[in-house]
Amino acid sequence: MSTFLRASALDFARRTHLAGVLTATALSFAALLASAPPSLAHDFKAGDIVIDHPWSRQTPEGAKVAGGFLVLNNTGTEADRLIGVSSPISMKGEVHEMAVDDKGVMTMRPVEGGIEVPAGGSVELKPGSYHLMFMGLTARPVEGETFEATLEFEKAGKVDVEFAVEAMGGAPKHEGHGGHGG
Repeated sequence: MSTFLRASALDFARRTHLAGVLTATALSFAALLASAPPSLAHDFKAGDIVIDHPWSRQTPEGAKVAGGFLVLNNTGTEADRLIGVSSPISMKGEVHEMAVDDKGVMTMRPVEGGIEVPAGGSVELKPGSYHLMFMGLTARPVEGETFEATLEFEKAGKVDVEFAVEAMGGAPKHEGHGGHGG
C-alpha cells in the first residue's frame, strides 16, 4: 500500500473517530438536559415576558397556603403586568406583597392591579417581598416534586408554568420567606 493511501486511511480513521466522539458527547449532553431536575431547566415565556425558575417550598402537613417565587424578565419595549395566578393545587391564587404598615408591623396583602414588569426590566418575586400565594391547598407541595400553575399577564396573556418544590427551609437564589408557611 502506498504511503499516500496509508496516510489517507489513517486520516479517515481519525476523522471518523472524532465524529463518533463528538456525536456521543452531543447525545450525552442532550440526555443530561432532558433529565435535568426542574431547578436546572426551568424557564418559561409568555409574549415578551420570560419567567425564570418558578419555585415553592415544601409545606408542613395540614398547611393551607404555599408561596410561589420566580423572576419576571420583560424583553419587550412596553411594560406588562402580572395580574393573576391559579393552580390545581389550590382553591385560590393571588399576587401578594409584604409591607410594613403605619405601626411598623409587617403585613402580607394582595397587590391591587398586579405587579408591573417594566420594559427591558425585571421583577423578582421572593420571600419577604412580592410573591404568589396559593391558598386553600388541595394538594401539598412536596420537596423534589413539581406542580403546575397558570400566570396571567395583562398583555402577554396566560402561560402555564411548573413550580419546582424545594426543601421547607430552602431558598435557592433567595432569602427567607418571612414565615408565612409558603
